[in-house]
Amino acid sequence: MTQTLILLFHPDIEKSKANAALQAAAQTIPGTRVVDIRARYPDGVIDMHTDSVSEARALLEADRIVLQFPLQWYSTPPLLKAWQDAVLTRMYYIHPHTEGDKLAGTPLMIAATAGNTPGAYGRGGANHFTMDELLAPLKATALRCGLPWHSPHLVFRADRLEPAELAAAKDDYIRALQGFIAATPARTRKAA
Repeated sequence: MTQTLILLFHPDIEKSKANAALQAAAQTIPGTRVVDIRARYPDGVIDMHTDSVSEARALLEADRIVLQFPLQWYSTPPLLKAWQDAVLTRMYYIHPHTEGDKLAGTPLMIAATAGNTPGAYGRGGANHFTMDELLAPLKATALRCGLPWHSPHLVFRADRLEPAELAAAKDDYIRALQGFIAATPARTRKAA
């Protein structure tokens, strides 16, 4: 069975509304593994030489990767940046031939929540930048790492969703993940 690895970067999933609902929805899809990175690293520190060994292994075993997080101050949560610094630096700069080169070709999708309305993310909106612009650093990272970029799944008004809207957001996420899985068949692993 193919595996979709969803890495959840939420600072406090117990207090989350949208991300907790999305996490629960994702866990219903066969072949999907959701990992709460904050639960794994509660102090937010990820050691490049020790912790990132298991993180790299999990990435290499996955057929596709989803990074799920709330957009905070126009960026990713600090834990996602710490994870990138430790894990991707290890894989692409310390062990490029045995790890980074083997991860290349693994499709990547972003699943992000935002507090404002879709119209707020644009030149004339309250936030002045489009979501594509705000996610550009992640897209650049994907391109640098050879991870095919899949269209992001975005949930707006995340902290203000009514129960019916939250249920619809869960259904939308399931459809988005199923579409991502269907569009990205199991990858062929490079031999050691």
